[in-house]
Amino acid sequence: AGLAANRLLIVGLGKSAKLTADKVRNAAGTAVRFVKPRGIRELVFALPVSELLPAASCTRAAVEGAFVGDFDPDTYRSDRKDQSVESFTLAAPAGADRTALEAAFAEAIIIGESQNFTRSLVNEPGNKLTPTILGQRAAQMAEKVGLNWRNYSTDKLHDLKMGAFWSVSQGSAEPPALIVLRYEPEGVKDGPYTGPTLGLVGKGITFDSGGISIKPGENMEKMKYDMAGGAAMIGAMRAIALLKPRVRVIGIVCAAENMPDGKAQKPGDVQTAMSGKTIEIINTDAEGRLVLADGLTYARQLGATHLIDAATLTGACVVALGHVNAGAFSNDDEAWGKFDAALTISGEKFWRLPLGEEYAEMIKSEIGDIKNTGGRYGGAITAAEFLKVFVEETPWIHLDIAGLAWVEDSKPYIAKGPSGVAVRSILEWVRSYQLLATSF
Repeated sequence: AGLAANRLLIVGLGKSAKLTADKVRNAAGTAVRFVKPRGIRELVFALPVSELLPAASCTRAAVEGAFVGDFDPDTYRSDRKDQSVESFTLAAPAGADRTALEAAFAEAIIIGESQNFTRSLVNEPGNKLTPTILGQRAAQMAEKVGLNWRNYSTDKLHDLKMGAFWSVSQGSAEPPALIVLRYEPEGVKDGPYTGPTLGLVGKGITFDSGGISIKPGENMEKMKYDMAGGAAMIGAMRAIALLKPRVRVIGIVCAAENMPDGKAQKPGDVQTAMSGKTIEIINTDAEGRLVLADGLTYARQLGATHLIDAATLTGACVVALGHVNAGAFSNDDEAWGKFDAALTISGEKFWRLPLGEEYAEMIKSEIGDIKNTGGRYGGAITAAEFLKVFVEETPWIHLDIAGLAWVEDSKPYIAKGPSGVAVRSILEWVRSYQLLATSF
Protein backbone atom coordinates (compact mmCIF):
# COMPACT_ATOMS: atom_id res chain seq x y z
CA ALA A 1 0.00 0.00 0.00
CA GLY A 2 1.30 3.43 -0.95
CA LEU A 3 4.29 2.05 -2.85
CA ALA A 4 5.88 4.84 -4.91
CA ALA A 5 7.80 2.51 -7.25
CA ASN A 6 6.36 1.30 -10.56
CA ARG A 7 7.51 -2.26 -9.94
CA LEU A 8 8.15 -4.45 -6.90
CA LEU A 9 10.69 -7.28 -6.97
CA ILE A 10 10.73 -9.73 -4.07
CA VAL A 11 13.95 -11.69 -3.46
CA GLY A 12 13.96 -14.47 -0.89
CA LEU A 13 16.55 -14.47 1.89
CA GLY A 14 15.65 -17.82 3.44
CA LYS A 15 14.74 -18.26 7.08
CA SER A 16 15.11 -15.12 9.15
CA ALA A 17 16.90 -17.01 11.93
CA LYS A 18 19.66 -17.90 9.47
CA LEU A 19 20.07 -14.51 7.81
CA THR A 20 23.68 -13.62 6.97
CA ALA A 21 25.35 -10.68 5.28
CA ASP A 22 26.30 -12.98 2.42
CA LYS A 23 22.64 -13.76 1.75
CA VAL A 24 21.91 -10.04 1.61
CA ARG A 25 24.92 -9.60 -0.71
CA ASN A 26 23.64 -12.28 -3.07
CA ALA A 27 20.08 -10.95 -2.92
CA ALA A 28 21.25 -7.50 -4.04
CA GLY A 29 23.24 -9.06 -6.87
CA THR A 30 20.22 -11.11 -7.88
CA ALA A 31 18.03 -8.02 -7.96
CA VAL A 32 20.51 -6.11 -10.12
CA ARG A 33 20.93 -8.99 -12.55
CA PHE A 34 17.16 -9.40 -12.80
CA VAL A 35 16.40 -5.78 -13.66
CA LYS A 36 19.36 -5.11 -16.00
CA PRO A 37 18.07 -6.91 -19.11
CA ARG A 38 14.62 -5.42 -18.56
CA GLY A 39 15.86 -1.90 -19.16
CA ILE A 40 15.44 -0.82 -15.53
CA ARG A 41 18.21 1.57 -14.60
CA GLU A 42 17.13 2.70 -11.12
CA LEU A 43 16.74 0.33 -8.21
CA VAL A 44 15.81 0.87 -4.57
CA PHE A 45 16.81 -1.99 -2.29
CA ALA A 46 14.95 -2.25 1.03
CA LEU A 47 17.27 -3.50 3.76
CA PRO A 48 15.90 -6.42 5.77
CA VAL A 49 15.05 -5.79 9.39
CA SER A 50 16.94 -8.25 11.59
CA GLU A 51 18.11 -8.42 15.18
CA LEU A 52 20.89 -10.78 14.06
CA LEU A 53 22.42 -8.49 11.47
CA PRO A 54 23.17 -4.77 12.01
CA ALA A 55 21.85 -2.40 9.36
CA ALA A 56 25.39 -1.23 8.58
CA SER A 57 26.48 -4.80 7.79
CA CYS A 58 23.43 -5.21 5.56
CA THR A 59 24.26 -1.94 3.83
CA ARG A 60 27.81 -2.90 3.04
CA ALA A 61 26.79 -6.36 1.83
CA ALA A 62 23.99 -5.04 -0.37
CA VAL A 63 26.19 -2.48 -2.12
CA GLU A 64 28.98 -5.00 -2.66
CA GLY A 65 26.45 -7.45 -4.08
CA ALA A 66 25.04 -4.82 -6.41
CA PHE A 67 28.50 -4.21 -7.89
CA VAL A 68 29.11 -7.95 -8.27
CA GLY A 69 25.76 -8.37 -10.01
CA ASP A 70 26.33 -5.44 -12.35
CA PHE A 71 29.48 -6.88 -13.97
CA ASP A 72 29.24 -8.72 -17.30
CA PRO A 73 32.17 -10.26 -19.23
CA ASP A 74 31.02 -9.49 -22.81
CA THR A 75 33.63 -6.74 -23.21
CA TYR A 76 34.56 -7.43 -26.81
CA ARG A 77 31.14 -8.01 -28.38
CA SER A 78 30.76 -5.66 -31.32
CA ASP A 79 27.03 -5.23 -30.57
CA ARG A 80 27.49 -4.89 -26.82
CA LYS A 81 24.87 -2.81 -25.05
CA ASP A 82 25.60 -1.23 -21.72
CA GLN A 83 22.87 -2.49 -19.40
CA SER A 84 24.39 -1.28 -16.16
CA VAL A 85 22.13 -0.13 -13.35
CA GLU A 86 22.74 3.61 -13.04
CA SER A 87 21.24 4.24 -9.61
CA PHE A 88 21.22 1.93 -6.58
CA THR A 89 19.51 3.36 -3.50
CA LEU A 90 19.08 1.76 -0.09
CA ALA A 91 15.93 2.14 1.97
CA ALA A 92 16.84 1.63 5.61
CA PRO A 93 14.57 0.67 8.53
CA ALA A 94 13.14 3.53 10.56
CA GLY A 95 15.46 4.64 13.34
CA ALA A 96 18.64 3.37 11.70
CA ASP A 97 21.84 5.34 12.28
CA ARG A 98 22.09 7.31 9.04
CA THR A 99 25.72 8.31 9.61
CA ALA A 100 26.79 4.69 10.11
CA LEU A 101 24.86 3.58 7.05
CA GLU A 102 26.34 6.29 4.85
CA ALA A 103 29.85 5.30 5.99
CA ALA A 104 29.14 1.64 5.23
CA PHE A 105 27.68 2.61 1.85
CA ALA A 106 30.76 4.63 0.88
CA GLU A 107 33.12 1.89 2.02
CA ALA A 108 31.21 -0.74 0.08
CA ILE A 109 31.45 1.30 -3.12
CA ILE A 110 35.24 1.17 -2.84
CA ILE A 111 35.25 -2.56 -2.15
CA GLY A 112 32.76 -3.34 -4.91
CA GLU A 113 34.63 -1.25 -7.46
CA SER A 114 37.93 -2.88 -6.44
CA GLN A 115 36.52 -6.38 -6.83
CA ASN A 116 35.16 -5.49 -10.25
CA PHE A 117 38.50 -3.94 -11.20
CA THR A 118 40.09 -7.27 -10.42
CA ARG A 119 37.44 -9.04 -12.50
CA SER A 120 38.07 -6.72 -15.44
CA LEU A 121 41.76 -7.68 -15.39
CA VAL A 122 41.06 -11.40 -15.14
CA ASN A 123 38.54 -11.16 -17.96
CA GLU A 124 41.09 -9.84 -20.47
CA PRO A 125 42.42 -12.29 -23.07
CA GLY A 126 46.13 -13.04 -23.17
CA ASN A 127 46.73 -10.96 -26.30
CA LYS A 128 45.14 -7.91 -24.66
CA LEU A 129 46.78 -8.31 -21.25
CA THR A 130 50.43 -9.28 -21.49
CA PRO A 131 52.65 -9.06 -18.39
CA THR A 132 53.79 -5.60 -19.53
CA ILE A 133 50.23 -4.37 -20.01
CA LEU A 134 49.20 -5.79 -16.63
CA GLY A 135 51.98 -3.69 -15.12
CA GLN A 136 50.72 -0.64 -16.98
CA ARG A 137 47.16 -1.20 -15.77
CA ALA A 138 48.40 -1.56 -12.20
CA ALA A 139 50.46 1.63 -12.54
CA GLN A 140 47.49 3.60 -13.90
CA MET A 141 45.41 2.47 -10.97
CA ALA A 142 48.18 3.31 -8.51
CA GLU A 143 48.50 6.84 -9.89
CA LYS A 144 44.77 7.41 -9.44
CA VAL A 145 44.56 6.21 -5.84
CA GLY A 146 47.93 7.43 -4.55
CA LEU A 147 49.98 4.24 -4.30
CA ASN A 148 53.71 4.20 -4.86
CA TRP A 149 54.58 1.84 -7.70
CA ARG A 150 57.43 0.39 -9.70
CA ASN A 151 57.38 -1.94 -12.71
CA TYR A 152 60.47 -4.00 -13.44
CA SER A 153 61.31 -6.57 -16.08
CA THR A 154 64.06 -8.91 -17.26
CA ASP A 155 67.09 -6.92 -16.12
CA LYS A 156 65.73 -6.54 -12.60
CA LEU A 157 64.99 -10.27 -12.37
CA HIS A 158 68.58 -10.99 -13.31
CA ASP A 159 69.91 -8.36 -10.88
CA LEU A 160 67.90 -9.93 -8.05
CA LYS A 161 68.90 -13.45 -9.15
CA MET A 162 65.26 -14.44 -9.49
CA GLY A 163 66.08 -17.65 -11.32
CA ALA A 164 62.77 -19.33 -10.50
CA PHE A 165 60.65 -16.43 -11.78
CA TRP A 166 62.82 -15.94 -14.87
CA SER A 167 62.70 -19.65 -15.75
CA VAL A 168 58.95 -19.42 -16.32
CA SER A 169 59.17 -16.41 -18.61
CA GLN A 170 62.19 -17.50 -20.66
CA GLY A 171 60.07 -19.42 -23.18
CA SER A 172 57.87 -16.46 -24.08
CA ALA A 173 58.38 -13.61 -26.53
CA GLU A 174 56.68 -11.40 -23.94
CA PRO A 175 59.00 -10.10 -21.21
CA PRO A 176 58.05 -10.66 -17.57
CA ALA A 177 56.84 -7.93 -15.23
CA LEU A 178 57.68 -7.57 -11.56
CA ILE A 179 54.98 -5.23 -10.26
CA VAL A 180 55.55 -3.56 -6.89
CA LEU A 181 52.86 -1.46 -5.18
CA ARG A 182 53.45 0.26 -1.84
CA TYR A 183 50.98 1.71 0.63
CA GLU A 184 52.19 3.87 3.50
CA PRO A 185 49.68 4.75 6.22
CA GLU A 186 49.20 8.41 6.97
CA GLY A 187 51.70 9.76 9.46
CA VAL A 188 54.54 7.34 8.68
CA LYS A 189 56.67 10.02 7.08
CA ASP A 190 56.54 12.08 10.27
CA GLY A 191 58.22 9.47 12.46
CA PRO A 192 59.43 5.89 12.84
CA TYR A 193 57.00 3.12 11.97
CA THR A 194 56.94 0.23 14.43
CA GLY A 195 53.91 -1.71 13.21
CA PRO A 196 53.85 -4.77 10.97
CA THR A 197 54.52 -4.66 7.25
CA LEU A 198 52.18 -6.91 5.29
CA GLY A 199 53.37 -8.47 2.04
CA LEU A 200 50.72 -9.36 -0.56
CA VAL A 201 52.16 -11.59 -3.28
CA GLY A 202 50.18 -12.68 -6.35
CA LYS A 203 50.72 -15.12 -9.20
CA GLY A 204 50.33 -13.22 -12.47
CA ILE A 205 50.61 -15.78 -15.26
CA THR A 206 48.77 -13.91 -18.00
CA PHE A 207 48.59 -17.05 -20.11
CA ASP A 208 49.58 -20.57 -19.15
CA SER A 209 50.11 -23.07 -21.94
CA GLY A 210 51.88 -25.39 -19.54
CA GLY A 211 55.20 -24.80 -21.27
CA ILE A 212 57.02 -27.91 -22.53
CA SER A 213 54.67 -29.96 -20.31
CA ILE A 214 51.90 -28.55 -22.47
CA LYS A 215 48.28 -28.65 -21.35
CA PRO A 216 45.53 -30.44 -23.29
CA GLY A 217 43.82 -28.16 -25.80
CA GLU A 218 40.39 -28.50 -24.19
CA ASN A 219 39.61 -25.47 -22.00
CA MET A 220 43.10 -24.02 -22.50
CA GLU A 221 41.44 -20.72 -23.44
CA LYS A 222 40.55 -20.29 -19.78
CA MET A 223 44.22 -20.11 -18.89
CA LYS A 224 44.02 -16.36 -19.41
CA TYR A 225 42.72 -16.33 -15.83
CA ASP A 226 45.90 -17.85 -14.39
CA MET A 227 46.74 -14.33 -13.23
CA ALA A 228 43.68 -14.10 -10.96
CA GLY A 229 45.81 -14.22 -7.81
CA GLY A 230 47.89 -11.30 -8.99
CA ALA A 231 44.78 -9.41 -10.04
CA ALA A 232 43.28 -10.00 -6.59
CA MET A 233 46.33 -8.40 -5.00
CA ILE A 234 46.10 -5.41 -7.35
CA GLY A 235 42.40 -5.00 -6.52
CA ALA A 236 43.08 -5.35 -2.80
CA MET A 237 45.80 -2.71 -2.99
CA ARG A 238 43.33 -0.37 -4.69
CA ALA A 239 40.86 -0.80 -1.84
CA ILE A 240 43.62 -0.43 0.76
CA ALA A 241 44.79 2.85 -0.79
CA LEU A 242 41.27 4.30 -0.65
CA LEU A 243 40.21 2.94 2.77
CA LYS A 244 43.54 3.90 4.38
CA PRO A 245 44.10 1.33 7.16
CA ARG A 246 46.86 2.22 9.62
CA VAL A 247 49.30 -0.47 8.55
CA ARG A 248 52.07 -0.63 5.95
CA VAL A 249 51.40 -2.87 2.94
CA ILE A 250 53.55 -4.01 0.03
CA GLY A 251 51.94 -5.65 -3.00
CA ILE A 252 54.02 -7.77 -5.37
CA VAL A 253 52.76 -9.40 -8.57
CA CYS A 254 55.02 -11.73 -10.53
CA ALA A 255 53.67 -11.63 -14.10
CA ALA A 256 54.80 -13.81 -16.98
CA GLU A 257 53.61 -15.99 -19.83
CA ASN A 258 54.36 -19.73 -19.65
CA MET A 259 55.07 -20.73 -23.25
CA PRO A 260 56.85 -23.64 -25.00
CA ASP A 261 59.37 -22.22 -27.45
CA GLY A 262 62.96 -23.35 -28.02
CA LYS A 263 64.25 -21.30 -25.07
CA ALA A 264 61.68 -22.62 -22.60
CA GLN A 265 62.83 -24.52 -19.54
CA LYS A 266 62.56 -28.30 -19.71
CA PRO A 267 61.61 -31.05 -17.30
CA GLY A 268 64.81 -32.05 -15.55
CA ASP A 269 66.28 -28.54 -15.52
CA VAL A 270 67.58 -27.15 -12.23
CA GLN A 271 66.88 -23.52 -11.38
CA THR A 272 68.31 -21.39 -8.59
CA ALA A 273 65.77 -19.22 -6.80
CA MET A 274 66.44 -15.77 -5.38
CA SER A 275 66.83 -17.32 -1.92
CA GLY A 276 69.62 -19.57 -3.19
CA LYS A 277 67.51 -22.73 -3.03
CA THR A 278 67.86 -25.02 -6.05
CA ILE A 279 64.74 -26.38 -7.72
CA GLU A 280 64.49 -29.44 -9.92
CA ILE A 281 61.84 -28.91 -12.59
CA ILE A 282 59.68 -32.01 -12.85
CA ASN A 283 56.77 -30.41 -14.69
CA THR A 284 56.91 -27.03 -16.39
CA ASP A 285 53.16 -26.65 -15.82
CA ALA A 286 53.85 -26.28 -12.10
CA GLU A 287 55.07 -22.76 -12.81
CA GLY A 288 53.00 -20.65 -10.43
CA ARG A 289 54.92 -21.78 -7.39
CA LEU A 290 58.16 -20.83 -9.14
CA VAL A 291 57.20 -17.19 -9.64
CA LEU A 292 55.71 -17.02 -6.14
CA ALA A 293 58.89 -18.42 -4.62
CA ASP A 294 60.88 -15.40 -5.76
CA GLY A 295 57.99 -13.02 -5.07
CA LEU A 296 57.77 -14.18 -1.45
CA THR A 297 61.54 -13.91 -1.02
CA TYR A 298 61.50 -10.39 -2.47
CA ALA A 299 58.64 -9.32 -0.19
CA ARG A 300 60.69 -10.44 2.81
CA GLN A 301 63.71 -8.54 1.45
CA LEU A 302 61.55 -5.39 1.21
CA GLY A 303 60.65 -5.73 4.88
CA ALA A 304 57.44 -7.76 4.99
CA THR A 305 56.88 -9.17 8.47
CA HIS A 306 53.70 -11.07 7.49
CA LEU A 307 52.88 -12.63 4.13
CA ILE A 308 49.82 -13.66 2.20
CA ASP A 309 49.85 -15.02 -1.33
CA ALA A 310 47.06 -15.85 -3.77
CA ALA A 311 47.24 -18.02 -6.85
CA THR A 312 45.23 -20.24 -9.15
CA LEU A 313 47.83 -22.78 -8.19
CA THR A 314 46.60 -26.37 -8.44
CA GLY A 315 43.91 -28.45 -10.04
CA ALA A 316 44.37 -30.73 -7.05
CA CYS A 317 42.75 -28.12 -4.82
CA VAL A 318 39.69 -28.08 -7.09
CA VAL A 319 39.52 -31.88 -6.93
CA ALA A 320 39.65 -31.70 -3.13
CA LEU A 321 37.21 -28.85 -2.51
CA GLY A 322 35.28 -28.46 -5.76
CA HIS A 323 33.97 -25.05 -6.74
CA VAL A 324 32.55 -24.37 -3.25
CA ASN A 325 35.60 -23.55 -1.14
CA ALA A 326 39.03 -22.25 -2.05
CA GLY A 327 42.02 -23.75 -0.28
CA ALA A 328 44.02 -22.02 2.43
CA PHE A 329 47.23 -22.93 4.24
CA SER A 330 49.18 -21.24 7.00
CA ASN A 331 52.28 -21.75 9.10
CA ASP A 332 50.99 -19.45 11.85
CA ASP A 333 47.80 -19.90 13.87
CA GLU A 334 47.55 -16.23 14.81
CA ALA A 335 47.75 -15.10 11.18
CA TRP A 336 45.23 -17.77 10.22
CA GLY A 337 42.90 -16.73 13.04
CA LYS A 338 42.80 -13.21 11.67
CA PHE A 339 42.06 -14.49 8.17
CA ASP A 340 39.38 -16.84 9.43
CA ALA A 341 37.72 -13.92 11.23
CA ALA A 342 37.96 -11.88 8.03
CA LEU A 343 35.87 -14.49 6.23
CA THR A 344 32.88 -13.72 8.46
CA ILE A 345 32.96 -10.19 7.05
CA SER A 346 33.90 -10.96 3.45
CA GLY A 347 31.48 -13.85 3.04
CA GLU A 348 34.03 -15.76 0.96
CA LYS A 349 34.62 -19.47 1.50
CA PHE A 350 38.10 -20.79 2.24
CA TRP A 351 38.95 -24.10 3.89
CA ARG A 352 42.21 -24.58 5.76
CA LEU A 353 44.18 -27.63 4.63
CA PRO A 354 47.10 -29.21 6.49
CA LEU A 355 50.86 -28.87 6.20
CA GLY A 356 53.42 -31.30 7.61
CA GLU A 357 56.82 -32.93 7.36
CA GLU A 358 55.39 -35.96 5.58
CA TYR A 359 54.23 -33.70 2.76
CA ALA A 360 57.50 -31.75 2.77
CA GLU A 361 59.38 -35.00 2.19
CA MET A 362 57.43 -35.48 -1.05
CA ILE A 363 59.12 -32.47 -2.69
CA LYS A 364 62.71 -33.32 -1.71
CA SER A 365 64.94 -33.57 -4.80
CA GLU A 366 67.81 -35.99 -5.34
CA ILE A 367 69.74 -33.54 -7.52
CA GLY A 368 68.81 -30.24 -5.85
CA ASP A 369 67.09 -28.93 -2.75
CA ILE A 370 63.46 -29.36 -3.78
CA LYS A 371 61.43 -30.28 -6.84
CA ASN A 372 58.48 -28.37 -8.20
CA THR A 373 55.94 -31.18 -7.95
CA GLY A 374 55.42 -33.86 -5.35
CA GLY A 375 53.45 -36.34 -7.37
CA ARG A 376 49.77 -36.95 -7.93
CA TYR A 377 48.56 -37.23 -4.36
CA GLY A 378 48.13 -34.25 -2.06
CA GLY A 379 49.09 -31.91 -4.88
CA ALA A 380 47.65 -28.75 -3.34
CA ILE A 381 49.45 -29.50 -0.07
CA THR A 382 52.84 -30.26 -1.60
CA ALA A 383 52.53 -27.02 -3.61
CA ALA A 384 51.97 -25.15 -0.35
CA GLU A 385 54.95 -26.96 1.21
CA PHE A 386 57.03 -25.76 -1.73
CA LEU A 387 56.09 -22.14 -0.99
CA LYS A 388 56.67 -22.65 2.72
CA VAL A 389 60.37 -23.26 1.98
CA PHE A 390 60.66 -19.64 0.86
CA VAL A 391 58.74 -17.95 3.67
CA GLU A 392 60.77 -19.77 6.34
CA GLU A 393 59.54 -18.56 9.75
CA THR A 394 57.64 -15.50 8.54
CA PRO A 395 53.91 -15.73 9.42
CA TRP A 396 52.25 -16.65 6.13
CA ILE A 397 48.96 -17.58 4.50
CA HIS A 398 48.67 -19.22 1.09
CA LEU A 399 45.39 -19.03 -0.84
CA ASP A 400 44.83 -21.54 -3.64
CA ILE A 401 41.90 -19.96 -5.50
CA ALA A 402 41.91 -22.22 -8.56
CA GLY A 403 38.38 -23.48 -7.90
CA LEU A 404 36.71 -20.11 -7.30
CA ALA A 405 38.53 -17.62 -9.54
CA TRP A 406 36.24 -18.42 -12.48
CA VAL A 407 32.47 -18.90 -12.23
CA GLU A 408 31.76 -21.85 -14.51
CA ASP A 409 28.02 -21.27 -14.79
CA SER A 410 26.07 -18.06 -14.30
CA LYS A 411 24.27 -17.74 -10.98
CA PRO A 412 21.36 -15.41 -10.21
CA TYR A 413 23.73 -12.98 -8.47
CA ILE A 414 26.91 -13.27 -10.58
CA ALA A 415 27.70 -13.73 -14.24
CA LYS A 416 29.72 -16.60 -15.67
CA GLY A 417 33.35 -15.57 -15.81
CA PRO A 418 35.82 -13.96 -13.37
CA SER A 419 34.70 -13.77 -9.74
CA GLY A 420 37.25 -11.45 -8.13
CA VAL A 421 37.52 -13.90 -5.25
CA ALA A 422 39.88 -13.09 -2.36
CA VAL A 423 39.86 -9.29 -2.75
CA ARG A 424 37.41 -8.79 0.13
CA SER A 425 39.08 -11.37 2.38
CA ILE A 426 42.60 -10.05 1.81
CA LEU A 427 41.40 -6.51 2.55
CA GLU A 428 39.82 -7.56 5.85
CA TRP A 429 42.92 -9.55 6.81
CA VAL A 430 45.03 -6.44 6.23
CA ARG A 431 42.67 -4.28 8.26
CA SER A 432 42.84 -6.73 11.17
CA TYR A 433 46.47 -5.69 11.71
CA GLN A 434 45.97 -1.95 11.73
CA LEU A 435 45.45 -1.57 15.49
CA LEU A 436 48.95 -2.94 16.03
CA ALA A 437 50.43 -0.07 14.07
CA THR A 438 50.19 2.43 16.90
CA SER A 439 53.48 4.27 16.51
CA PHE A 440 54.23 6.41 13.49
